[in-house]
This record gives sequence, structure tokens and C-alpha cells, in this order.
Amino acid sequence: MGRPFPAKWRCRWPDSVSAAVSRAASARRWMAHTLLVAASNHREAPSMRSPILILSDSPSAESREFMVQVANREEAADQLSRQRFRAVCLDRADVERALSDARWLRRRRNRLPVLAWVDTRQLTYTCELLAAGVEEIIVRDAGGPESVLARLDALDRRPARPAQPLGAEGVSARSPAMRACLGLVEKAQRSESTVLLQGETGTGKDVLARLIHTGGARAKGAFVAINCSAFPETLLESELFGYERGAFTGAHRSRRGHFEQANNGTLLLDEIGETSQGFQVKLLRALQEGTVRPLGSTRERQINARIVAATNRDLLHAVETGSFRRDLFYRLNVLPIMLPSLRARVEDIVPLVQGFLERIGGGSGPRAVAPDAARLLETYAWPGNVRELENEAARLVANANGEDEVTARMLSPQIQGMAPALPSDSHGETLRQTMARFEAWVLRCALDRHDGRRIATARGLGITRECLYKKLKRYELQ
Repeated sequence: MGRPFPAKWRCRWPDSVSAAVSRAASARRWMAHTLLVAASNHREAPSMRSPILILSDSPSAESREFMVQVANREEAADQLSRQRFRAVCLDRADVERALSDARWLRRRRNRLPVLAWVDTRQLTYTCELLAAGVEEIIVRDAGGPESVLARLDALDRRPARPAQPLGAEGVSARSPAMRACLGLVEKAQRSESTVLLQGETGTGKDVLARLIHTGGARAKGAFVAINCSAFPETLLESELFGYERGAFTGAHRSRRGHFEQANNGTLLLDEIGETSQGFQVKLLRALQEGTVRPLGSTRERQINARIVAATNRDLLHAVETGSFRRDLFYRLNVLPIMLPSLRARVEDIVPLVQGFLERIGGGSGPRAVAPDAARLLETYAWPGNVRELENEAARLVANANGEDEVTARMLSPQIQGMAPALPSDSHGETLRQTMARFEAWVLRCALDRHDGRRIATARGLGITRECLYKKLKRYELQ
């Protein structure tokens, strides 16, 4: 279908890729359909022999040497049966149509990489697209043409290797919530996309970040983590971007920043939601341009680190309230993974405890969990999530006196006393009194879960701040 690339483009391929992109940017109608083709590096002749199949809403009537555009599945099936393609790209304005196309390709047992080009307003469908079989999400509005080219070049260079088995990290996933979460982790292991991990404190965001790294193509590179909330803004910049000798008092030698240390590896930006607006601007610039300037330096340095960001805050709400930059959120939220709280994955509690007991005890101490202890463990709210559970297991091992299994009497007082079972002194109480006792317990757990932040507590309970304040006053929980 159609004619080949314009001659002025075909004869200029020996130029640099960036020059080709600049020419493409001057013709926006062509850019939307040709950027994906330009992803093949001109020095890699073999990869350019196979065209890319693009399912587009408005395919051009032109036939091009390095790409084939079709409008529907019938034409796509015909093309797939007639020739070999390098990849399939879904360029749909309607994301539901892209989802349907991706599922259709999966049913056909298509083994080609599938990419989806989406707008920022369609990022909420990222999880569905990945679950449908899309391997790479390319955001139109969050970056320039260079980011698209880099993504496709990374796909070409990616070694064919299976993802690391998730069980190797000791992650228990019997619950549906955690199985769905680990399904997204497996997708992330096969991708180069930026990952945003969100979940309550102690849910294991750092564990999943390392799991994404060790099971991905960058496993041989460094895994570098930094807690953004642990540093003031100026010190955080020097930690991430590095500094030159003499940049400030005490800088007696130059130091590479975390971005450079993580080159060809993974950089975990933990507690990204706690950063200031000023720092967010500098971070966004580094991510967009792929360069950093160390403090005291006049030169930019190239960086090539896969970014995994983590936060216990609701970043979308932070964007709406103006405390987090919208453009940075779009840059980070390419592949969002929401970690469930421990109370939302009750089926995993006992296996996790048993795993912790075996690892911490090293073969000594209790290994099994008695039924009475299991009931209390599964009933407790776990405001500290998996981290609190691991600490409880460590306490059980330290206090063990030759027991083979954990019983209810060995558990911490708060687990025995705060579990929402009927209290021993509740006999003779009215229903109103019992419900009040239970409501007070729920409020205490919610406050612990949100580190005493009342606005977050009210949002988590689904009530207004005024309603929360009244209840706290009623139960003397101020």
C-alpha cells in the first residue's frame, strides 16, 4: 500500500539518528507514523531489514520501506502471514481498541514484541495493556522523539532471557491481590519502562524493586537505592547528581552521584513523594534529557539508569493538591504497581511468618504456627505490614525456649489484645458498647497505619476530616 519514504529521507540515513529525528519533527503528520521506524539504528543493518507492523486508526495510503501500516486485524493477519516483522505497534486513539488488538495478537500466539503508543490521559490503562500482552508502553506527551528511539533500541538490544522466578526472593503470593501484583512485576522484568511502586509503609516496595532489577535485562548492573526523605534538598542533589572537588565546604574530592553509579543498572528513588517542588524540577530535567550536571561542574554527563520510584503517598492526590508536579508524575507513572497491604492478603500471613522463622532462626527455634496463633495473626490489622510481621518473627525466634511451633501465648501483647475478637471483658455489654469498642480499635489501627496523619487517615477510612475529628474526640484518641 502506497509509495516509499520521501527520497530526501531515504538518501539521508547515514546521518546521525538525532538529525533524522529533527527532520521528522518538522513534519508532524509524518512524525506520528515514522518515529517508530526510525528506532532502528542505521549501523545495525540486519534489524532494519524487517519492517514494523503498525495498527493505526488512520493508516497512510503510502507503502514504506521500513514499516507497514494497517487499519484492521484482517489486514494485519494478511501481512503477518506474508512476511516477517520486527515488532507490532498499536497506535490507537481509543485505548479499548488497543487492548482488544493486543489480546487478539496474544490469541494468535504472536511472538513479536508488541508496543503501544499512548497519551498521558491513557496511562491509567497501563496495567491492562501489560496484562493483555503489551511489552513496552511509549508515552507521546511525556517525552520527545529521542525517548521513543531509545525505548525501541533497548528492545532490540535486550537479551532473550527468562525472568527470574519470583519465588527465588521468598515472596509469598497465595492471595489474589499479591498474585496480581507479582504478575505486573514479571511484566516489569521484561520491560525497560519506568516503574512507580505505591503502597503503605512496610509493604515491601524495596523488595519488589530489587526483584524487578534482578529479574530484568540490567541484572548485571548495579542496584542503587536512595531514600529521598532522609536528606535535605541540597544534600539530596549532591547525592543523586554528584559533585566536583571544591563545590562546597568539605568537598575535598569529586564524587559520582547515584545516577552515574546506577548506569546500566537500576536506581530506586524511595519516598519520592516527600521531595520538594524545587528538587522535582531538577529531577524531571535529568529524566527528560538523560543527563546530570554534578554540583560545581560546567559539563553535563550522560546517564543510563532504569528508574524505579517508590512512595507510600497517593501521588495522584498529591498532584491534584499541587504538592507534586504533574509532569513528573506522568514521567514516573509509566508502569504503576500498587502493593497491597498485609491485611488485604491474609492468605500470605502464615506462609510469610514461616519463611521468616526459618530464615531468621537458621534451623533453630520454632518453624510451624499453631492454629490458635494463626487465627490471631490473620485477624490482627498489621499497621506496619510485612515489616512489622518480620519483626514479630524475629522476636519469636529470640524468645523461643525450645518450642517447635508458635502458639498464641507467644505472640506480642498488641497482637493478642488488639485483634478484633470479642474482648474477654465484653460480657454484659450492649451492642452499642461493643460496636464502640470495635470502632475505637479501627481508628487506632488506621492512625498507626498512616503514621498519625489525620488527613491521610480520614481519606483511608473514607470519611471527612470533620467526622474523624469528632470520633477521635469521642474515644479520647486525640
